[in-house]
Amino acid sequence: MSLTWCSAGELGVDGAARMRELVETAKQWVAEGRAGYLARPVTEQGFGPRDPAGAVLVDVRGECVGSLYRGVFDAELVAEAGAMGAGAMGARATARVCEVSVGGDEAVAAKLTCGGRAEVLLQPLEAIPAEWWELLGAGVGVALVTRLNEAADQASSEVVRATEVPGDDAGRRAGELLATRRAGRDALYGEAGLVLVEAQPATPYVVIGGGGELAEVIERQALLLGWDAVRVEAAEPAAREIEARRDAACVVMLSHDERFDVPALRAALAAGVPYVGALGSRRTTARRREGLLAAGVTQEELARVHGPIGLDLGARTPAETALAICAEILGVLGGRTAGALRDADGALNS
Repeated sequence: MSLTWCSAGELGVDGAARMRELVETAKQWVAEGRAGYLARPVTEQGFGPRDPAGAVLVDVRGECVGSLYRGVFDAELVAEAGAMGAGAMGARATARVCEVSVGGDEAVAAKLTCGGRAEVLLQPLEAIPAEWWELLGAGVGVALVTRLNEAADQASSEVVRATEVPGDDAGRRAGELLATRRAGRDALYGEAGLVLVEAQPATPYVVIGGGGELAEVIERQALLLGWDAVRVEAAEPAAREIEARRDAACVVMLSHDERFDVPALRAALAAGVPYVGALGSRRTTARRREGLLAAGVTQEELARVHGPIGLDLGARTPAETALAICAEILGVLGGRTAGALRDADGALNS
């Protein structure tokens, strides 16, 4: 078989699967005219590692769909939704920012790394553009810009596509977040009040050129991270996959066959995909480099190829090598130069 594809949802309940569930539920509730609310953090401190796109849908009847801080605040958010009124869709749309916090013992019970506190925005579904849910469901890179008035009881949202970023502060921040190709949120404060910027880039799509155990392990590691992955064993299907998802494709070439790796890498560089890597010894890397130059690839384009591939973690086994490769992809997508956190300045998990 020349092409094997798998999505992250097939490995269990991960961020991508939860987002798909959130999208389908939101669309269903809107179609039913149900008075539901979307809850997500505006500011937060603590909690340890968490889903940067965490959100939960709540309604006044007590139903919760989604994941936010492992559900530790679900009951509180339901109560807040009930206090906002059980009016039907179309009634005056109100929003609410509520403060939530959890102590150390409660955090341990909820399997959070540590305690924390946050300000959570509850916004009626009717105030969120239907386009947001449609684009999220299609896997398109998109951002949502939500403006709250001074009283924080009204919130209006607009959709920002990755290809149509406006020039104001919120638009620029949306573009910056989308450019990292990783989900994220940021709160901007100005004279007009609070603006919440939420970015949902297209899910990274790892195109793995070649077969064998390493290809299988890289695929599983990618899926564990919530990415999509495909294994291809010829240049033409590789080029098709790259072109189909060029805004999110990350190419990992394992083949040492010039008839495969040179045209596939050339296609990846021409498409401008965010990550291009190639496995091989320094001798193989030099041979491949000469082949790419002969195929018309420029020196500037060659500088974008990560080869030998992966971070220098001392990897030896296929599992260790897959980790080193996916870690390098993660760093490149996030615009980071890998290093120990103890040697870095600034906030953690930023």
